Amino acid sequence: MLRVGLLGFGYASQTFHAPLIQAVPGLRITAVSSSDPPKVHQALGTDLQVYGQAEALIASADVDLIVIATPNLTHHALARAALLAGKHVVVDKPFTANAEQAAELVALAKTQQRLLSVFHNRRWDSTTLTVRQLLLSDALGPIRHARLHFDRYRPQPRIRWREAEDQGGGLWMDLGPHLLDEALLYFGWPEAIQLDLAILRPQAQIDDHFQAVLRYADGLRVTLHASNVAAVPGPRIEMHGMKGSYVKRGMDQQEDALKAGLLPKIEDLSAWGVDPDDGELVVMDGEALARRTVATERGAYPEYYRQIRDCLLGQGNNPVPAGEALNVMRLLDLGIVSARTRSEAQCGTSSA
Repeated sequence: MLRVGLLGFGYASQTFHAPLIQAVPGLRITAVSSSDPPKVHQALGTDLQVYGQAEALIASADVDLIVIATPNLTHHALARAALLAGKHVVVDKPFTANAEQAAELVALAKTQQRLLSVFHNRRWDSTTLTVRQLLLSDALGPIRHARLHFDRYRPQPRIRWREAEDQGGGLWMDLGPHLLDEALLYFGWPEAIQLDLAILRPQAQIDDHFQAVLRYADGLRVTLHASNVAAVPGPRIEMHGMKGSYVKRGMDQQEDALKAGLLPKIEDLSAWGVDPDDGELVVMDGEALARRTVATERGAYPEYYRQIRDCLLGQGNNPVPAGEALNVMRLLDLGIVSARTRSEAQCGTSSA
Protein backbone atom coordinates (compact mmCIF):
# COMPACT_ATOMS: atom_id res chain seq x y z
CA MET A 1 0.00 0.00 0.00
CA LEU A 2 1.40 3.39 -1.03
CA ARG A 3 0.75 6.03 1.62
CA VAL A 4 -0.33 9.44 0.34
CA GLY A 5 -0.18 12.80 2.10
CA LEU A 6 -2.25 15.74 0.85
CA LEU A 7 -0.90 19.25 1.34
CA GLY A 8 -3.95 21.50 1.48
CA PHE A 9 -7.60 20.56 1.61
CA GLY A 10 -9.31 23.21 -0.47
CA TYR A 11 -11.20 22.87 -3.74
CA ALA A 12 -8.52 20.96 -5.66
CA SER A 13 -7.96 18.33 -2.97
CA GLN A 14 -11.62 17.87 -2.09
CA THR A 15 -12.93 17.78 -5.66
CA PHE A 16 -10.10 16.10 -7.56
CA HIS A 17 -7.20 14.61 -5.66
CA ALA A 18 -8.89 12.91 -2.70
CA PRO A 19 -11.67 11.12 -4.64
CA LEU A 20 -9.37 10.16 -7.52
CA ILE A 21 -6.77 8.74 -5.14
CA GLN A 22 -9.50 6.85 -3.30
CA ALA A 23 -10.63 5.38 -6.63
CA VAL A 24 -7.33 3.53 -7.09
CA PRO A 25 -6.58 0.34 -5.11
CA GLY A 26 -3.08 0.39 -3.68
CA LEU A 27 -3.18 4.09 -2.75
CA ARG A 28 -4.33 5.27 0.66
CA ILE A 29 -4.53 8.80 2.06
CA THR A 30 -2.86 8.60 5.45
CA ALA A 31 -2.19 12.27 6.18
CA VAL A 32 -3.48 15.74 5.30
CA SER A 33 -2.17 19.18 6.17
CA SER A 34 -5.06 21.55 6.87
CA SER A 35 -6.12 24.32 9.23
CA ASP A 36 -9.54 22.66 9.51
CA PRO A 37 -9.21 19.09 10.90
CA PRO A 38 -12.99 18.60 11.37
CA LYS A 39 -13.57 19.27 7.66
CA VAL A 40 -10.91 16.72 6.74
CA HIS A 41 -12.25 14.06 9.10
CA GLN A 42 -15.82 14.61 7.91
CA ALA A 43 -14.76 14.12 4.29
CA LEU A 44 -12.16 11.38 4.64
CA GLY A 45 -12.83 9.72 7.99
CA THR A 46 -10.84 9.72 11.21
CA ASP A 47 -8.31 7.04 10.29
CA LEU A 48 -5.68 9.51 9.16
CA GLN A 49 -3.37 12.15 10.63
CA VAL A 50 -4.16 15.85 10.17
CA TYR A 51 -1.20 18.20 10.45
CA GLY A 52 -1.56 21.91 11.07
CA GLN A 53 1.60 22.65 9.08
CA ALA A 54 2.68 21.26 5.71
CA GLU A 55 6.27 21.00 6.92
CA ALA A 56 5.27 18.54 9.64
CA LEU A 57 3.56 16.27 7.13
CA ILE A 58 6.57 16.43 4.81
CA ALA A 59 8.81 15.32 7.68
CA SER A 60 6.58 12.34 8.51
CA ALA A 61 8.06 8.90 7.95
CA ASP A 62 4.58 7.53 7.31
CA VAL A 63 4.09 9.03 3.84
CA ASP A 64 5.49 7.81 0.50
CA LEU A 65 3.85 10.24 -1.93
CA ILE A 66 3.04 13.89 -1.30
CA VAL A 67 0.36 15.67 -3.33
CA ILE A 68 0.65 19.46 -3.34
CA ALA A 69 -2.72 21.17 -3.81
CA THR A 70 -1.97 24.53 -2.23
CA PRO A 71 -1.96 28.08 -3.70
CA ASN A 72 0.28 28.53 -6.74
CA LEU A 73 3.05 30.54 -5.10
CA THR A 74 3.68 27.80 -2.50
CA HIS A 75 4.25 24.97 -4.98
CA HIS A 76 7.98 25.41 -5.48
CA ALA A 77 9.01 25.60 -1.83
CA LEU A 78 6.80 22.70 -0.77
CA ALA A 79 7.83 20.45 -3.66
CA ARG A 80 11.49 21.23 -3.00
CA ALA A 81 11.13 20.38 0.68
CA ALA A 82 9.28 17.15 -0.11
CA LEU A 83 11.89 16.00 -2.63
CA LEU A 84 14.71 16.78 -0.20
CA ALA A 85 12.85 14.71 2.39
CA GLY A 86 12.96 11.75 0.01
CA LYS A 87 9.29 11.80 -0.94
CA HIS A 88 7.72 11.24 -4.34
CA VAL A 89 5.74 14.32 -5.39
CA VAL A 90 2.64 15.24 -7.39
CA VAL A 91 2.03 18.98 -7.88
CA ASP A 92 -1.28 20.47 -8.95
CA LYS A 93 -1.12 22.75 -11.97
CA PRO A 94 0.39 25.23 -12.55
CA PHE A 95 3.61 23.40 -11.71
CA THR A 96 5.25 26.48 -10.16
CA ALA A 97 5.14 30.27 -10.39
CA ASN A 98 7.62 30.36 -13.29
CA ALA A 99 9.82 28.18 -15.49
CA GLU A 100 12.99 28.86 -13.50
CA GLN A 101 11.44 27.30 -10.40
CA ALA A 102 10.12 24.38 -12.44
CA ALA A 103 13.54 23.66 -13.96
CA GLU A 104 15.09 23.61 -10.48
CA LEU A 105 12.57 21.01 -9.32
CA VAL A 106 13.08 18.85 -12.42
CA ALA A 107 16.82 18.77 -11.71
CA LEU A 108 16.30 18.09 -8.00
CA ALA A 109 13.93 15.17 -8.64
CA LYS A 110 16.54 13.63 -10.91
CA THR A 111 19.23 14.05 -8.25
CA GLN A 112 16.99 12.63 -5.54
CA GLN A 113 15.79 9.82 -7.84
CA ARG A 114 12.19 10.53 -6.95
CA LEU A 115 9.03 10.71 -9.04
CA LEU A 116 7.91 14.25 -9.81
CA SER A 117 4.66 14.62 -11.72
CA VAL A 118 2.21 17.45 -12.42
CA PHE A 119 -1.56 16.96 -12.28
CA HIS A 120 -2.51 17.88 -15.84
CA ASN A 121 -5.78 15.99 -15.48
CA ARG A 122 -7.29 17.45 -18.66
CA ARG A 123 -5.23 14.94 -20.64
CA TRP A 124 -8.01 12.54 -19.63
CA ASP A 125 -10.88 14.82 -20.64
CA SER A 126 -13.45 13.22 -22.92
CA THR A 127 -12.69 15.68 -25.71
CA THR A 128 -8.92 15.33 -25.40
CA LEU A 129 -9.08 11.54 -25.60
CA THR A 130 -11.38 11.78 -28.64
CA VAL A 131 -9.19 14.25 -30.50
CA ARG A 132 -6.05 12.21 -29.90
CA GLN A 133 -7.75 9.21 -31.51
CA LEU A 134 -9.01 11.37 -34.37
CA LEU A 135 -5.51 12.68 -35.05
CA LEU A 136 -4.09 9.16 -35.02
CA SER A 137 -6.68 8.13 -37.62
CA ASP A 138 -5.62 11.00 -39.94
CA ALA A 139 -9.29 11.61 -40.72
CA LEU A 140 -8.62 15.35 -41.04
CA GLY A 141 -5.28 15.16 -42.84
CA PRO A 142 -2.59 17.69 -41.90
CA ILE A 143 -4.08 20.19 -39.43
CA ARG A 144 -3.72 23.78 -40.57
CA HIS A 145 -5.49 25.67 -37.79
CA ALA A 146 -7.24 24.82 -34.53
CA ARG A 147 -9.08 26.62 -31.73
CA LEU A 148 -9.23 25.37 -28.15
CA HIS A 149 -11.77 27.03 -25.83
CA PHE A 150 -12.30 27.04 -22.07
CA ASP A 151 -15.11 29.56 -21.54
CA ARG A 152 -17.12 30.23 -18.38
CA TYR A 153 -19.69 32.74 -17.16
CA ARG A 154 -18.61 34.29 -13.88
CA PRO A 155 -19.54 37.98 -14.22
CA GLN A 156 -18.81 38.72 -10.55
CA PRO A 157 -15.22 38.22 -9.37
CA ARG A 158 -14.83 35.96 -6.36
CA ILE A 159 -12.82 36.78 -3.26
CA ARG A 160 -10.21 34.04 -3.48
CA TRP A 161 -6.51 33.65 -4.16
CA ARG A 162 -7.06 32.47 -7.74
CA GLU A 163 -8.34 35.96 -8.59
CA ALA A 164 -5.77 37.93 -6.56
CA GLU A 165 -2.93 39.73 -8.29
CA ASP A 166 -0.40 39.06 -5.52
CA GLN A 167 -1.19 35.33 -5.18
CA GLY A 168 -0.12 34.03 -8.58
CA GLY A 169 -3.71 34.05 -9.81
CA GLY A 170 -5.37 35.15 -13.03
CA LEU A 171 -7.04 33.20 -15.82
CA TRP A 172 -3.81 32.70 -17.76
CA MET A 173 -2.22 30.89 -14.81
CA ASP A 174 -5.47 29.03 -14.05
CA LEU A 175 -6.68 27.80 -17.45
CA GLY A 176 -3.62 28.53 -19.58
CA PRO A 177 -1.86 25.40 -18.25
CA HIS A 178 -4.76 23.21 -19.38
CA LEU A 179 -4.93 24.61 -22.90
CA LEU A 180 -1.16 24.80 -23.40
CA ASP A 181 -0.68 21.21 -22.26
CA GLU A 182 -3.47 20.13 -24.61
CA ALA A 183 -1.90 21.95 -27.56
CA LEU A 184 1.49 20.39 -26.81
CA LEU A 185 -0.10 16.93 -26.70
CA TYR A 186 -1.67 17.39 -30.13
CA PHE A 187 0.94 19.40 -32.00
CA GLY A 188 4.22 19.51 -30.10
CA TRP A 189 6.46 22.48 -29.45
CA PRO A 190 5.60 25.76 -31.24
CA GLU A 191 7.94 28.22 -32.84
CA ALA A 192 6.37 31.33 -31.29
CA ILE A 193 3.55 32.52 -29.05
CA GLN A 194 1.53 35.73 -29.00
CA LEU A 195 -0.76 36.43 -26.04
CA ASP A 196 -3.42 39.03 -25.38
CA LEU A 197 -4.55 39.37 -21.75
CA ALA A 198 -7.56 41.42 -20.68
CA ILE A 199 -9.51 42.40 -17.58
CA LEU A 200 -13.15 42.51 -18.70
CA ARG A 201 -15.07 42.60 -15.41
CA PRO A 202 -15.18 46.00 -13.64
CA GLN A 203 -14.24 44.64 -10.20
CA ALA A 204 -11.59 42.14 -11.32
CA GLN A 205 -8.01 42.56 -10.06
CA ILE A 206 -6.28 40.42 -12.66
CA ASP A 207 -6.74 38.95 -16.14
CA ASP A 208 -10.07 37.21 -16.64
CA HIS A 209 -9.84 36.75 -20.43
CA PHE A 210 -7.07 35.67 -22.77
CA GLN A 211 -6.37 34.67 -26.33
CA ALA A 212 -3.06 33.11 -27.32
CA VAL A 213 -1.87 32.12 -30.77
CA LEU A 214 0.79 29.44 -31.15
CA ARG A 215 2.69 29.59 -34.44
CA TYR A 216 4.39 26.48 -35.79
CA ALA A 217 7.23 26.16 -38.27
CA ASP A 218 5.00 24.47 -40.86
CA GLY A 219 2.48 27.32 -40.79
CA LEU A 220 0.01 25.72 -38.38
CA ARG A 221 -1.81 28.19 -36.12
CA VAL A 222 -3.39 27.14 -32.81
CA THR A 223 -5.58 29.62 -30.94
CA LEU A 224 -6.21 29.19 -27.21
CA HIS A 225 -9.14 31.13 -25.79
CA ALA A 226 -10.57 31.43 -22.28
CA SER A 227 -12.95 33.92 -20.70
CA ASN A 228 -14.97 34.41 -17.53
CA VAL A 229 -17.51 36.46 -19.49
CA ALA A 230 -19.05 33.92 -21.86
CA ALA A 231 -22.64 32.98 -21.06
CA VAL A 232 -22.70 31.20 -24.41
CA PRO A 233 -19.32 29.46 -24.65
CA GLY A 234 -17.62 28.82 -27.94
CA PRO A 235 -17.00 25.27 -29.19
CA ARG A 236 -14.72 23.31 -26.88
CA ILE A 237 -12.52 22.60 -29.89
CA GLU A 238 -12.36 23.28 -33.61
CA MET A 239 -9.85 21.36 -35.72
CA HIS A 240 -9.44 22.20 -39.41
CA GLY A 241 -7.31 20.03 -41.69
CA MET A 242 -6.71 19.50 -45.38
CA LYS A 243 -9.26 16.66 -45.48
CA GLY A 244 -11.95 18.30 -43.37
CA SER A 245 -12.96 19.71 -40.00
CA TYR A 246 -14.00 18.53 -36.54
CA VAL A 247 -16.03 20.58 -34.06
CA LYS A 248 -16.99 19.58 -30.52
CA ARG A 249 -19.17 21.58 -28.13
CA GLY A 250 -19.67 21.11 -24.41
CA MET A 251 -17.26 20.54 -21.55
CA ASP A 252 -16.12 17.28 -20.01
CA GLN A 253 -18.54 16.15 -17.28
CA GLN A 254 -16.10 14.70 -14.75
CA GLU A 255 -15.55 17.81 -12.64
CA ASP A 256 -19.30 18.27 -12.22
CA ALA A 257 -19.67 14.62 -11.27
CA LEU A 258 -16.92 14.88 -8.67
CA LYS A 259 -18.43 18.08 -7.25
CA ALA A 260 -21.73 16.22 -6.93
CA GLY A 261 -20.01 13.58 -4.82
CA LEU A 262 -19.98 10.80 -7.40
CA LEU A 263 -16.98 8.53 -6.89
CA PRO A 264 -15.32 6.61 -9.73
CA LYS A 265 -13.71 3.20 -9.32
CA ILE A 266 -10.72 2.32 -11.48
CA GLU A 267 -11.86 -1.32 -11.64
CA ASP A 268 -15.00 -0.31 -13.57
CA LEU A 269 -15.14 2.99 -15.43
CA SER A 270 -17.88 1.86 -17.82
CA ALA A 271 -20.37 4.38 -16.42
CA TRP A 272 -17.84 7.09 -15.59
CA GLY A 273 -16.95 10.14 -17.68
CA VAL A 274 -19.79 9.82 -20.18
CA ASP A 275 -19.99 12.95 -22.34
CA PRO A 276 -23.46 13.57 -23.85
CA ASP A 277 -22.09 15.94 -26.50
CA ASP A 278 -20.85 14.24 -29.64
CA GLY A 279 -18.61 15.97 -32.13
CA GLU A 280 -19.22 16.69 -35.80
CA LEU A 281 -16.82 15.63 -38.52
CA VAL A 282 -17.10 17.19 -41.98
CA VAL A 283 -14.95 15.63 -44.73
CA MET A 284 -14.97 15.31 -48.50
CA ASP A 285 -16.90 12.33 -49.85
CA GLY A 286 -16.21 12.26 -53.54
CA GLU A 287 -16.98 15.79 -54.70
CA ALA A 288 -19.27 16.77 -51.82
CA LEU A 289 -18.86 17.46 -48.14
CA ALA A 290 -20.25 14.76 -45.88
CA ARG A 291 -21.17 15.25 -42.23
CA ARG A 292 -21.11 12.57 -39.59
CA THR A 293 -21.28 12.36 -35.84
CA VAL A 294 -18.20 11.35 -33.87
CA ALA A 295 -19.02 9.70 -30.55
CA THR A 296 -17.06 11.26 -27.72
CA GLU A 297 -14.78 9.01 -25.69
CA ARG A 298 -15.50 8.63 -21.99
CA GLY A 299 -13.35 10.80 -19.74
CA ALA A 300 -10.94 8.98 -17.43
CA TYR A 301 -9.47 11.18 -14.69
CA PRO A 302 -8.79 8.17 -12.40
CA GLU A 303 -6.23 7.00 -14.96
CA TYR A 304 -3.79 9.65 -13.72
CA TYR A 305 -3.45 8.17 -10.24
CA ARG A 306 -3.60 4.59 -11.53
CA GLN A 307 -0.55 5.38 -13.64
CA ILE A 308 1.13 7.14 -10.71
CA ARG A 309 0.63 3.98 -8.64
CA ASP A 310 1.96 1.73 -11.38
CA CYS A 311 4.98 3.98 -11.94
CA LEU A 312 5.89 3.88 -8.24
CA LEU A 313 5.56 0.09 -8.28
CA GLY A 314 7.88 -0.14 -11.29
CA GLN A 315 5.07 -1.23 -13.61
CA GLY A 316 4.60 1.84 -15.79
CA ASN A 317 5.69 5.34 -16.66
CA ASN A 318 5.08 8.75 -15.11
CA PRO A 319 1.78 9.91 -16.69
CA VAL A 320 2.90 13.56 -16.77
CA PRO A 321 6.69 13.83 -16.55
CA ALA A 322 7.90 17.03 -14.91
CA GLY A 323 9.90 17.90 -18.02
CA GLU A 324 6.66 18.12 -20.01
CA ALA A 325 5.14 20.35 -17.33
CA LEU A 326 8.28 22.51 -17.51
CA ASN A 327 7.47 23.11 -21.18
CA VAL A 328 4.02 24.36 -20.14
CA MET A 329 5.64 26.74 -17.63
CA ARG A 330 8.00 28.05 -20.30
CA LEU A 331 5.07 28.88 -22.57
CA LEU A 332 3.21 30.54 -19.69
CA ASP A 333 6.26 32.75 -19.06
CA LEU A 334 6.75 33.50 -22.75
CA GLY A 335 3.09 34.38 -23.06
CA ILE A 336 3.43 36.97 -20.31
CA VAL A 337 6.46 38.44 -22.08
CA SER A 338 4.42 38.62 -25.28
CA ALA A 339 1.47 40.30 -23.54
CA ARG A 340 3.69 42.89 -21.89
CA THR A 341 5.58 43.75 -25.08
CA ARG A 342 2.53 43.33 -27.34
CA SER A 343 4.63 41.27 -29.70
CA GLU A 344 5.31 37.67 -30.63
CA ALA A 345 7.73 35.78 -28.37
CA GLN A 346 10.05 33.18 -29.86
CA CYS A 347 9.90 29.82 -28.08
CA GLY A 348 13.34 28.36 -28.76
CA THR A 349 13.68 24.61 -28.29
CA SER A 350 11.64 22.18 -26.21
CA SER A 351 12.81 21.14 -22.72
CA ALA A 352 11.26 17.67 -22.83
